Amino acid sequence: MRRPRPKLKAFGALLATPTLAAGILFAAGGTAHAAANPGPGFPAQYAAPYAEVWNSPSALTTVRNATGLKYFTLAFVIDGGGCNATFNGDTSITDGSWTSAINTLRGAGGDVIASFGGASGSEEALACTSVSALETQYKRVIDGLNLTRLDFDIEGSALDNTTANDRRNTALADLQQQYAAQGKKLDIDYTLPVDPSGLESNAISLLNNAKSHGVNVNLVNIMTMDYGGSQDMGNAAISAAQGLHTQLGQIWTTKSSAQLWAMEGNTPMIGVNDTSSEVFSTSDATDLANFAKSNGIQELSFWSLGRDKACATNGGTTQDTCSGTPQSAWQFSSTFNGITGGGGTTPPPTGGTGPITSGYAGKCVDVASASSANGAAVQLYDCNGTNAQTWTVGSDGSLQALGKCMDVTAAGTANGTKVQLYDCNGTSAQKWSTSGSTLVNAGSGRCLDATGPSSANGTRLQIWDCAGGTNQQWALPS
Repeated sequence: MRRPRPKLKAFGALLATPTLAAGILFAAGGTAHAAANPGPGFPAQYAAPYAEVWNSPSALTTVRNATGLKYFTLAFVIDGGGCNATFNGDTSITDGSWTSAINTLRGAGGDVIASFGGASGSEEALACTSVSALETQYKRVIDGLNLTRLDFDIEGSALDNTTANDRRNTALADLQQQYAAQGKKLDIDYTLPVDPSGLESNAISLLNNAKSHGVNVNLVNIMTMDYGGSQDMGNAAISAAQGLHTQLGQIWTTKSSAQLWAMEGNTPMIGVNDTSSEVFSTSDATDLANFAKSNGIQELSFWSLGRDKACATNGGTTQDTCSGTPQSAWQFSSTFNGITGGGGTTPPPTGGTGPITSGYAGKCVDVASASSANGAAVQLYDCNGTNAQTWTVGSDGSLQALGKCMDVTAAGTANGTKVQLYDCNGTSAQKWSTSGSTLVNAGSGRCLDATGPSSANGTRLQIWDCAGGTNQQWALPS
């Protein structure tokens, strides 16, 4: 069942937009500016509601000041004519007012995701007829906004366009490789329609196609809305999340249950849905937030930020500027923000330099033979104060020795994957978070572990399911 919903303020006006020969489409009275500043990225769990780019960018600051929420999904990047990526079909991606708002948000520790597609307008994979042209447009957005995460809201007839889906996945896989080679991260999210039982077959086909091309899918965000009939919308959102968990496991068969939950996003339409008998209430939001937090769901979002307020009269009809359900201003934002920073891990304190000691016999994390070669083994060894045992905690969650980073070999996620030293590249295979005294790898969700378990000199370190044993206990330099 297709679930189109009102996302563009006045899409009819876009039909008259002239096709551009090249480059940049400017908003009326607007100018293009330099690329946005880099952002800090995202925690293990976060709320990032869809912020309408046809509304004022000042909403980002307003909501952050009111609720503390500091992550947003910008809706939408669509084609402005002639394979030309724009905000809302009529605004430059590097519009000065949006760049300024993004920089202010990032300065406060927040970040943004750019969402391509939506129910109206053309996503670039439909407008650009070659992979190279499509990559050019995606790169304009990524580089112009200094992004590390993209969302693709594919629904309606676009979801059945297998040619465009294949072109998109081909381009995204190639871009991920290009950015990784530059030491940069590019997360890919897919936002897809869902039934209370899970994804429909066309959405599963899109994901299987992404996997076949080697796209590293960060999360699958389900649109828990517009099912077509009256029901408990909180329970339906939770049921859809449970169905998705099973379906993701059938696609990504080597991932653990925790990793599959961490691949999920959940996006209801707050208040009165397009199907007016469906109402997602503030109590539904509390139920979904509690479920997401306890199960480790990565992202909660909602449609849409500009609707997160009560209407002057709650007449039970869908409106673009209010939710149609009783609430206080920004109540859904505040409720969903309760999951932010969850997942049981926090970045380690940055800047500390010294040994990383094991709970096993006080031994140290050591680079074998003090080698700085890529692939050098990371092991346990008697503490000796050498450079091979001197680690620095990076601000990006990396652990660095001898000018290189502690790395999970080949970005593996399976139990027993060995840990090595490698050129720092900013990927999740080199990011670590603390959970108590354990070190959790961002790419796998598994813990740094002494093989065996053993405390013998030369014991290789690996990743393994977190169990809290002594061989997974570590003390970082302060």
